[in-house]
Amino acid sequence: MAQEAPDISQMSFEDALRALEDVVRMLESGDVPLDESIDLYERGEALRMHCQKRLDAAQARIEKIVAGPGGTVRGAEAFDPEGRTGA
Repeated sequence: MAQEAPDISQMSFEDALRALEDVVRMLESGDVPLDESIDLYERGEALRMHCQKRLDAAQARIEKIVAGPGGTVRGAEAFDPEGRTGA
């Protein structure tokens, strides 16, 4: 990684995800020397953890606000990515 990499903690989710995809592409290519591969792997793990943290924060925000009919807030419900509703 010849150029200075941006600070992960300051990256948006989208930028971090793009950077993670770039790291994966480079590692999968097999054209990176071993020492650089290890550095890339460490950066990729840091990017993955940053993305997960941002997703967890977004999910927590979604769970706090659930709008009922007419747009009124009716309370908090757990976020279900598959769209199932509770009993």
